[in-house]
Amino acid sequence: MFGGTPGLPHGADEDTPVFVISVAAQLSGLHAQTLRSYDRHGLVSPGRTAGGGRRYSLRDIALLREVQRLSQEDGVNLSGIKRIIELENQVDALRSRVHELTEELAAAYAAAEQAAAAVHASYRKDLVPLRQQTSLVVWRPKRR
Repeated sequence: MFGGTPGLPHGADEDTPVFVISVAAQLSGLHAQTLRSYDRHGLVSPGRTAGGGRRYSLRDIALLREVQRLSQEDGVNLSGIKRIIELENQVDALRSRVHELTEELAAAYAAAEQAAAAVHASYRKDLVPLRQQTSLVVWRPKRR
């Protein structure tokens, strides 16, 4: 039985490590030895079975394709690719944190508005408002 993503077992998503190295190699268009090399360099970190076998997710396969594209089309070396991946992960984490903080700030504003409304609602209704007036006073010193 299959779940929401075609080709994946029920309950699996794009982060679930399900593909053995030979299938991942075929899906990514790379040789299995290249996948092992990328793993050793820390470019892609597949899941592991209890016996130590690699299991790749759909996200891993997309990353393998991106590593290959950066290497072949853009001429970036593996160290550069690793740094690019690290920076992209950092940007994703920062975006997520900004989103969290934005939500917290919106909740704080809503709470402040509710508190202000409660204070205004507690004002005594029997007080008569005082009309504000502006006056101009001219001071002239006495002549001696």
